[in-house]
This record gives sequence, C-alpha cells and structure tokens, in this order.
Amino acid sequence: MTSAANPTSAAPRRALYLLLALTLVWGTNWPLFTYAVREISVWTFRTIAMTGSGLLLLGIARWRGDSLRIPRRYWKTVALATFFYLILWNITSTYASVLIPSGQAAVLGFTMPLWSALIAWMVLGERLSPRLLLAMAMGVLGVGVLMLPSFAAYAAAPLGFAIGLISAIGWAIGTLILKRGRVDVPVLVLTGWQLLLGALPVAAGAIVLGDGQWFMPSWQSIAVIAWITIIPMCIGNVCWNAIVYLLPANIAGLSSVMVPVVAMVSGALVHGEPLGPIQLLSMLLCAGSLGLALVDRTPKP
Repeated sequence: MTSAANPTSAAPRRALYLLLALTLVWGTNWPLFTYAVREISVWTFRTIAMTGSGLLLLGIARWRGDSLRIPRRYWKTVALATFFYLILWNITSTYASVLIPSGQAAVLGFTMPLWSALIAWMVLGERLSPRLLLAMAMGVLGVGVLMLPSFAAYAAAPLGFAIGLISAIGWAIGTLILKRGRVDVPVLVLTGWQLLLGALPVAAGAIVLGDGQWFMPSWQSIAVIAWITIIPMCIGNVCWNAIVYLLPANIAGLSSVMVPVVAMVSGALVHGEPLGPIQLLSMLLCAGSLGLALVDRTPKP
C-alpha cells in the first residue's frame, strides 16, 4: 500500500474498491457488538480489539518492509484525530448499540456525513456544489427515513440517542483533523499507531470501569471479539483512512452512507430487527446519494 498522503491517478477507482470493502466489514459489524459485550465490559472489549488490531497492522507493515516511525511533526495531528475518531467513536458507538437496537445505533452514528460536510464547509472552506448538496440532502433523508419508526426506541433510551449522535460528531471531527493534517506515512503504519494510541486511555478506563476481576469468557465471545479485531477494526480502519486521503473530506464522509443500510440488513438477519419498505426506500436514497457524490470522481474510460 502506498503512502496515505500520495494518491495516484487511479485514486477514485481505488476509493470505490475500498468503499465496497468498508461497507461490508463495517455494516456487518454492528449486530455483533451485543455479543461482544455479553460477558465483558465495553471498555475491556475495546481495549482488546484496539490493541490487537494495532499490533497486527504494525506487524504486517513491518513484514512489508515499511518503517514504523511517525515523524514528530505529525504526532499532534495523530493524537487529536485518534481521540475524536477512535477513542470517542469506539466507546460511544458501542454503548449506543447496547442501549438501543444495533441498526438504529448505526443510523445515528452514520449521520456523520452531515456533520463532516458542514464542518468541512465552515472550517476547511470546501465548496459545496449543487450536486454535492443534493447528494448530502439525499443521504440525510435516507438516514432520516430509517430514524422515523425508531422515535419510540429513542424516547425510551434518550441516553442511547444522545451518545449515538456524539459518536457521529466525534468521527466527523477526527476525520477532518486527519484530512487537514496530511500525515505522510504508510496507511498501515498510521492506522496501527492510531489504534495503539487510542487503546491507552481506553485501557485505563477498563481498569477503573471494566470487569474488576480476571476471568475467561466463553469461546463464543472470544470468537466474536477476534473477528471484530481482525476484520472490522483492521481492514475497516485501514480502508477508511485510505478513503479519507483519496477523496475530499465532504465526499469521504458521504462515502460511508451505505454502511447503516448494510447494518440494518445485518440487524434484521441476526436480531430480527425491522426490514421492510422503509428500509428499502432508505437504501435507494443512500445509494443515490453515494452515486451523486462519486460520479465525477470515477475515472472516464
């Protein structure tokens, strides 16, 4: 994998492949959260997953011959992005998926494109073209449609609703910090160090707020945690960091809009959560939004 900050002329096409992988691994991840934290706390689960995935990515980078060093001038950017994206996002999104249905937690988390586009416009001065504004409106409408039948769940668990929105805003801020900082290191190295750096305060939280005593979880919990560590945490975060550097911040944000659709389908299959005409309408709106956002980024034959 090339340096995260040096996209090539094939960047848009590569971003589409990365987006497909991201949508699948993150979308199918949400229903697994409740199984991952059946026997251990959110803090302990996230400590294990972030530490394991960070070490695995750095090990792969080392095996590939990449330098594991991040220049000192980038560490402030990496630390700030890690706090908002990996620390704030991982903890709040997991708590939200426990307090409210996993598919609805995903929907709240993936209001991120709205916050990302607004902050990119206000802070980074990225232009919101009519096409991009329409894409954003369709994406927000698609996510909003999914929220309509869930207001009773949100009313019954307002903390879950609030935490879900906080996770989205944290993700948007962390993404924009990383985009603006242009950390010129291989994406495997950047992602690996972000995961390990984020694991430190989460581990401290696990010591204070976690399980309090040593015990061995069941093999089912171990299997779920291992899957989340290797697939969504490793592959998903690498794909996302690469997409952030390949596309403008507002388009990168919109590129994630299909993930909650997959999460809803996964939630229906795993937990029996609703899947009907409303969800189908949301899929069409989100797909249209993504198509509009990426149409001019696709290389012409």
